[in-house]
Amino acid sequence: MNVNYAKLDNVSGEITVTLEEKDYADKVSKQLKEIGKKHAEPGFRPGHVPAGLIAKKYGSAVKYDVVNKEVADAVFNYIKENKLQVLGQPVPEADNEFKIENADFTFKFKVGLAPEIDNHVNKDLHVPYYTINVTDEMINEQIEGLRQRFGRQVPGEETEPNAVIKGAITELNPDGTVKEGGIVVENGIIAPVYFKSEDQKKLFEAKHPGDVVVFNPAATCDANPTEMSSMLNIDKDKVEEHKGDFNFEIKEIIVLKPAELDQEFFDNAVGKDKAHNEEEFRAAIKELLELNLSNDSNYRFTIDAKEAVEKAVGALELPEAILKDFLVRQNESLNNENVDAEFEKMRGQLTWDLIRDNIASKFEVKISEEDLMNEARGVVVRQLMQYGPNALTDQIVDKYAQEVVKDQKNREMLAQNALTRKTFEVIKENVTLDNKEVSVEEFRQLFTPAQEEA
Repeated sequence: MNVNYAKLDNVSGEITVTLEEKDYADKVSKQLKEIGKKHAEPGFRPGHVPAGLIAKKYGSAVKYDVVNKEVADAVFNYIKENKLQVLGQPVPEADNEFKIENADFTFKFKVGLAPEIDNHVNKDLHVPYYTINVTDEMINEQIEGLRQRFGRQVPGEETEPNAVIKGAITELNPDGTVKEGGIVVENGIIAPVYFKSEDQKKLFEAKHPGDVVVFNPAATCDANPTEMSSMLNIDKDKVEEHKGDFNFEIKEIIVLKPAELDQEFFDNAVGKDKAHNEEEFRAAIKELLELNLSNDSNYRFTIDAKEAVEKAVGALELPEAILKDFLVRQNESLNNENVDAEFEKMRGQLTWDLIRDNIASKFEVKISEEDLMNEARGVVVRQLMQYGPNALTDQIVDKYAQEVVKDQKNREMLAQNALTRKTFEVIKENVTLDNKEVSVEEFRQLFTPAQEEA
């Protein structure tokens, strides 16, 4: 067997495989013998079928499969051994002939090659890096939000915007009198904060136990059958009959009392024993805000770094014809009429992936098992954040992260995420950062042009 390679241009080449009968004959014979051992034919038991009969019946199919496999293995082994950076898959040339009666065969394949890239990741490349200032106002807002989150519900003497109100709901006639045989809910519960009508919300402002409010349940929820049936304890198919006014006799008001600035609150909000007084608590909140904002800063850096690197690299030459041919072969919904549009959709991501991989190779970025675990930990932490910091113990996070890493599809995703993250880390280490301190408002404005364009 001979395998030859010829470079056609900067981004494409041709692999030629020449296969002689001696290269595959023994494998064909071996497979036919295996078939003879297992297959029965009329008048013959398995293992006793004449070799000539087996060869006549199965010879062409076996030869076809063996030759195909030999050629495919030869192509992919050549690519691997010679470290060709192939894009897509090798594409058989249209003039390849596969006449099964032939003894010798020649096949040609075109391959698309990754272009040569100078990624320009060095100290001559400048990328802005924005640090967001944490203000006392931001700390105060965060603390108040946490006090609400970890507060407790207590009886109140007057309604507040977030109050839950309990009482009797009684249906009225159009003239305001109690409707005989109408709906009566003795233990009704409402939360005006969720009303869709501002007018209906105002009806319950500054009210006290014992007050009676005339309101319209249908108006509070745009006559949503599910919400009305829940409020009035009736079937959904009955709500159309009860869209008038109702009395609400307030029996109890439940309000949210913000958490006190005590040790229990400190432990719940920032983790056990992370703060022991208000000063330490404010410092811990500032640290958390700075951490979260640094994540935002790093995210913005990835946008600016990608833009700067792509601009420095310029347009990449791609083996478009080969890649389009590959796309059509892989996707039944594509053809010569629509493949151009599909290719343009993927061009940007393909270009960046090539640049990213080039940078990772230049700086010898390696992905370890610990990198996969770190990515998995990040996934788990984002999922568990809703349960508060006490749910984020190292043992719990690691337990779930190990489950995430076990799945092969997850591993591939985590590996790509880790490669991207570590590539941006080496970009950050090797370019010149133009550091800029900004407020939250100024930082948000950085995204405004992109949003307006979108």
